Amino acid sequence: MYLRALTTRRITTKLTSTSFTYRPSGHITHQSHLRHTASVRHSHFTRRAYHCGYFNVAGVYKKSGTGIYTAIIAFGVAIAGAALFPFVKDNSNKNTGEQTSIAKFEYSDLTDSYLVMAPNTPPGRPGTLTPQEELKLRELWAATMKVFGVYEPPSAEPDAPETLGSQPTSETPEKSGKKEKKKSRLHVFKRKDKGEKGGEKGGDSESNTPSGAATPSDISSISIADEDDKHGQGKEFKAAIANTAPEDLRQAFWSMVKHDHPDGLLLRFLRARKWDVEKALIMMISTMHWRLEEMHVDDDIMLNGELAAYLDSQSDDPKVKKEGEDFLAQVRMGKSFLHGLDKEGRPLCIVRARLHKQGEQSEKSLERFTVYLIETARMLLRPPVDTATIVFDMTGFSMANMDYAPVKFMIKCFEANYPESLGTVLVYKAPWIFNTIWSIIRGWLDPVVAGKVHFVKTIDDLAEFVPRPQILADLGGDEKWEYTYVEPVPSENDRLKDTVKRDELQATRTELVSKYESAILQWIHSESETGLEQRRKERDAIAEDLRSNYWTLDPYVRARTCYDRVGLIGEDGKLDFYPTATKQENAASPVVIAPVTPVAPVAPVAPAAPVAPAAPVVQTSEDDLD
Repeated sequence: MYLRALTTRRITTKLTSTSFTYRPSGHITHQSHLRHTASVRHSHFTRRAYHCGYFNVAGVYKKSGTGIYTAIIAFGVAIAGAALFPFVKDNSNKNTGEQTSIAKFEYSDLTDSYLVMAPNTPPGRPGTLTPQEELKLRELWAATMKVFGVYEPPSAEPDAPETLGSQPTSETPEKSGKKEKKKSRLHVFKRKDKGEKGGEKGGDSESNTPSGAATPSDISSISIADEDDKHGQGKEFKAAIANTAPEDLRQAFWSMVKHDHPDGLLLRFLRARKWDVEKALIMMISTMHWRLEEMHVDDDIMLNGELAAYLDSQSDDPKVKKEGEDFLAQVRMGKSFLHGLDKEGRPLCIVRARLHKQGEQSEKSLERFTVYLIETARMLLRPPVDTATIVFDMTGFSMANMDYAPVKFMIKCFEANYPESLGTVLVYKAPWIFNTIWSIIRGWLDPVVAGKVHFVKTIDDLAEFVPRPQILADLGGDEKWEYTYVEPVPSENDRLKDTVKRDELQATRTELVSKYESAILQWIHSESETGLEQRRKERDAIAEDLRSNYWTLDPYVRARTCYDRVGLIGEDGKLDFYPTATKQENAASPVVIAPVTPVAPVAPVAPAAPVAPAAPVVQTSEDDLD
């Protein structure tokens, strides 16, 4: 028997495929890459130096004990890495197909009109639709008009909407023609009950039923599989169709539109459901039901606002007083607040997790505050920017700050009721104890949403997303700005009481809404490509009128917020993301107000089209905003 030094052989392939590469959540720095490379080289050297064995007289190779121990250790490292992987893996490259971003943000990109498409507008938005996406939008509008009770069949040629655009060239004419005929129909109107002729298999087969000849049962029969219904929206959809008047759902929709392009709102639901029209319809109608019946978004939260919460906090009713105090406590401490922009022009929502203590505020006030902040953030969106960024500041976080209930509610809001509104989530300086918590939360998230979460450990990591001069000093950045709540004043909502002016503006908006719906119906029944393009321009023009109308109507239907008082949201929807020093000084002097008579609730108003903001005043140079 003799010892024999083995020829150096690499076992890199197998170990590399199972070994764990530690990435500090988010972006890998140059230094960490060098450390990783050095460790890999060291491990290779170790394996080459100690992997030896011997051959017995029969010529059979046997590993030495050292080699076995090395293999065991390597296997243990691989297992440990696999166990820790869910806690620290980098999500920055996940779901890149679902996330759209602006190549380079400039304030000049923000458009003040729907008549001119903003530069760098992402795909799947008004003006950037493919023929197939436009067809899906037509189908969803047709179904929506049916739910709202305003759908009208074409005056002639009932099957007119059955074709759109040219056929795909990748298929043979016969096959392509058959497929295109099936796809291009407004298929949501063709469902039949099992007993009907030709509908034994749920109505997917070819039918002679005209696309515009649907009955109410066609819509009510739409359903969604349980495995695709994470938030129970199928049940809410059926409840809405069965128990809510079509006109109420219609009003809820136009109230949600506010300054958005109506097409843009529907497209959010389509993108969220991967262009499945029926799933998008269920999602949208259940959202309207949620806003109208459950949260009372437009007829309570946004209508009454902070001043009503202050008045409630002075109430003699202990329950009312508690809810008012809880809501105000969150606004005053700045548990979550809106300030600044990230590198892609998205408004920033800063969440200071250390300020939340489980049980300090009621669940109702937490949900009310969450919806209030999301709705206010929507006021800051201007094309081409249609999403926001959330920064979870985990500095000083402990288990006393962990509360799963509001986290679940926030997840449902973004996944079910505000689709395609979240640009990215930055978890900043998360302590090691958050690893286990994140493993639980991640299991609740849709994979697309989970792919938007980035763990950023250092100020350099955060600066990859937010320009360093615009990172708050509280987070380690250069911007000398601190959140200070400005108390409401008694007269700030006086225009809510002016019902005469409100009704006048609302009458104008109602006419614009009817005009838009008429344009939609004409577009649905249009056959030619020329007609489609003309209909789109007509809708864009009306959308711009709706946008302008909304900002005129806004003070009569929405209570003022602290963001209105400090000048972030100005008259006619003008925005100033970085208020001047004078405004900051004013913000530092809260106004103490005496109890005043509560504002009587008024009927919710269909939103109007906003005028895009003027270029905001900034304290930093333009180079800092790249």
